[in-house]
Amino acid sequence: MAKRTDRSAESGAAQSREAQRGEAQFPAESERLECRLFQDTHPSLLSTNELNQQCEFRAQRRSGPGGQHRNKTSSGVFLVHRPTDVGAEATERRSQVKNREVALQRLRFVMAVSVRTASPIVPMVMPGEQASSAAHRPEAPLTFSPPTLETDLRAKYHRADLRLGERNPDRPAVLALLLNDLWVAGGQPSLLCKPWKASTSQITKLIRSYAPALQWINQIRRHHARPPLH
Repeated sequence: MAKRTDRSAESGAAQSREAQRGEAQFPAESERLECRLFQDTHPSLLSTNELNQQCEFRAQRRSGPGGQHRNKTSSGVFLVHRPTDVGAEATERRSQVKNREVALQRLRFVMAVSVRTASPIVPMVMPGEQASSAAHRPEAPLTFSPPTLETDLRAKYHRADLRLGERNPDRPAVLALLLNDLWVAGGQPSLLCKPWKASTSQITKLIRSYAPALQWINQIRRHHARPPLH
């Protein structure tokens, strides 16, 4: 645990030094890592009913641990979110209902990493102004009004410490919004401190809590020739 704490502190200090030296700037839109953008509300924020309605469901018998009942019933669940073609599965429970709940939560996490939607933290660039200057202009307006679900979730965790437990149902949705912001910020947590009213260490701790999220951020940082977060 001591090593993890030290590593977190070092990473947060490095991000703070970037900001103090003036190196933490929003990259231009043309410089961002190319990825697929989803135009609607991020699907990880949808209610269970809404998300289920957008998913293709398939049940199947699966072999493996779980006893004879597992092999006799089609308890395995496979879900594919049709609008994004992202899928997830759960086969470890004997109950199809339980497997569907697990698969749906896994789907939210997978989409949090693999699906990007627009971020409201990028300032508008005025005529004759550089993107880096606009990024540090205090009165800079947002580029768009985010969907209500996103606005409500951001308001809920604004000024929060972002310590979301594994059972917190908002965890994949908050991760999705943080990753949206980090994508346009070039993978720099220090640029999210003001919008989220959180420290760099609080932001990076949440990202580290889900390994695929950390891998995605480090992919962004490599693209911008920045060292990885650990």
